[in-house]
Amino acid sequence: MLVAAAVCPSPPLLVPEVATGAAPELDAARTACADAVGLLAAARPDRLYVVGAAGEGAHGVHPAGAEGSFAGFGVDLSVRLGEGPADGDARPLPVSLAVGAWLLARARWADAPIEGLGVAGSATADDCAAAGRRLAASAERVALLVMGDGSACRTVKAPGYLDERAAGFDAEAARALGTADAAALLALDAGLAEELKAAGRAPWQVLAGAAEGAGLDGRLLFEDAPYGVGYFVAAWS
Repeated sequence: MLVAAAVCPSPPLLVPEVATGAAPELDAARTACADAVGLLAAARPDRLYVVGAAGEGAHGVHPAGAEGSFAGFGVDLSVRLGEGPADGDARPLPVSLAVGAWLLARARWADAPIEGLGVAGSATADDCAAAGRRLAASAERVALLVMGDGSACRTVKAPGYLDERAAGFDAEAARALGTADAAALLALDAGLAEELKAAGRAPWQVLAGAAEGAGLDGRLLFEDAPYGVGYFVAAWS
């Protein structure tokens, strides 16, 4: 059963070594993420799943010990999912899970076994909800760290340029995340999310499926759109 969840954005810039001189610009987001991860530990879960968007070949289960790298962003920095030994046979973590692993390492997570789940952007709401239900049923006390961004079309300098629909999409996502409204998350339009480059849509819908019947409350800890991309941090407990 799901007992707690933290929702965090997944840009590599969240990692100061990647952001370099721009690192202070996301200090507030990092602080909110640390607070949300701390609330996960306080829930004393039996198992933690890190859920994030994944491209072709990276979706599916990523076991504890799987490694990710930020070398593609010009930084010689690797992270590992959990504190166990490296799993040399595991696929590399997708970026979203690598950022999640970095957050957990920063928090010195040692409160429960960890596993990762990469979610394809093509996954339907039904597929995501079913995956979430499976995660929630896997242990008596389950927690999720859900990595995902909102739209990438909030300004003319955003990765997807300006789309006037982006602000409304992000406002509804922020409201749903901040109130633990699972039904509203499942109602997010997958086609629109793809057009707005909102990578968080599928991971958020996994969370919605996991939360069915759990009776959790939500709180929005951070909301902003630096670089024209919607970033949200929320805690469900």
